[in-house]
Formats: sequence, structure tokens, C-alpha cells
Amino acid sequence: MRRLEVPDFSTQELMIIAAAREICDGEVVFVGMRLPITAFGVARLTHAPNAVGLFECGLARDLPATETLYTMSDPANQQGALWASGLVPVMGQLQGGRVDAGFIGGAEIDRYGNINSSYIGDHEAPKVKLPGSGGAADIAAMAGRLIAIMNHDKRRLVDRVGYVTSPGFLAGGDARRRAGLDGGPSAVITDRAILRPHGDRHELHLASVHPGHDVAEVVANTGWPLQRLTDAGETPAPTAAEVAALREVDRDGFWR
Repeated sequence: MRRLEVPDFSTQELMIIAAAREICDGEVVFVGMRLPITAFGVARLTHAPNAVGLFECGLARDLPATETLYTMSDPANQQGALWASGLVPVMGQLQGGRVDAGFIGGAEIDRYGNINSSYIGDHEAPKVKLPGSGGAADIAAMAGRLIAIMNHDKRRLVDRVGYVTSPGFLAGGDARRRAGLDGGPSAVITDRAILRPHGDRHELHLASVHPGHDVAEVVANTGWPLQRLTDAGETPAPTAAEVAALREVDRDGFWR
């Protein structure tokens, strides 16, 4: 059998494919905006052909859209949807415990996976007012697990977020459980690395470093003393099949 050669890939493509790998076959996934829209399509075309994607605008899909999606509400996402409803019925799937995983982003994330997408500075007189929660707080609180995607620098990966928009493991340890919440962050995918919670404190540790980057660079761009998992290595490069799936989903190259 002729071996497929893996084409060159961009950092953005690696982030999308790394996000797609977090989706397991048969799962119900709250997709979110931007890169996860494409990641869901890649997962469906590769290792998770039975996954179902939920979109906050009221849609559910079991197949990638036939055109590049720029937002979750694009007509191409509505066409062929399994379910076209509204925000309340879709968000109700979270409350019903039917969502296995959810994707969100944010301006800041801290060592325990708490995410800020609301304010930079004092929330009563902020330096910057950000978009806010949308459905992010619901996803972080009620999905079976949370996957966050963001760029990796000290302004974003901070020791403690200035405002908790979306709860991670709160103060660490059993704080999330004591707050009555199950689940929690399972991965943070950045443009340099992948972080995962570890140990009784559930503090984010370095799980893998992307090709072209190194541990020292990742640590230097993290706002807390980042520790490594014992099996931390290099993030696996995209396979030929993954890249082909991505380029089928993102035909126009918009997200790549």
C-alpha cells in the first residue's frame, strides 16, 4: 500500500486537528464558535463518525456542512441539520446532562482552568469590557468535560483570572465539587502546546509541546510555574487523513 505523505501544516491547522482529536466517537459535543466549528467536521470525517454537534444558535448536526462555515448560524449549517430549534432547547441539553464535551475560548485562563471572557481590570471600572459569557458559563459548568482553545502568552495564561466567567476547578482541589459541579476542564489547546489538569489540585500541566516549539518557550509564556506531566512529549503531527479532512471541511482556507 502506498504511504500517504503528510503535507506541510500551519499552527492553526494543528490546533484544529488537536481539538478534533478531543472528540470521541458517539459523543454529543457543544461546538462553540471559530476553530471548534471546523474541528467537529474533521472529527466526523476521521475517527468520530457518530459524533453529534450542538450549536448554541439552536442547531444539531451529525455531518459536516457542505460549505465552509464562518459562523454557527450560516445557512450552510442550517441546511441538512438534524434539528433546527432555538437557544433554550439546545441549552437545555446541558441541563439534562446529555452533553459529553464542550469547547470555549476566552481572554484569560488560569492554572485551574477558570476562564475570563468578561473584564480586564476591575469589573466595576474595567480597562477593557469583553464580550461576556454567552453560553460559555453554561458549557463550562454542565458539559461532561471542557476543552479550551486560545493563544499562549502570559497575558492570557495567568496565575489567577481577574474575573471568573466560566468555572474551571475554581480554587483547585475539590472546590468545583463543593460548588455542586461535575466535569471540568480536560484540555487547553494553545498555539504552542496542550495542557491538561493533573493531580488532586487539578492544576494545568504541560502535556505536549507542538512541533517547532520547546518546553522553555512554553514555560516562559505561562503566567504560573508550569509543571510537566511525566509522559509529556511532542504533540503528534497531523496525519495525511486529518489534513485531507480539514481541507475538505475548510474548502476556502478561511480557518487555516
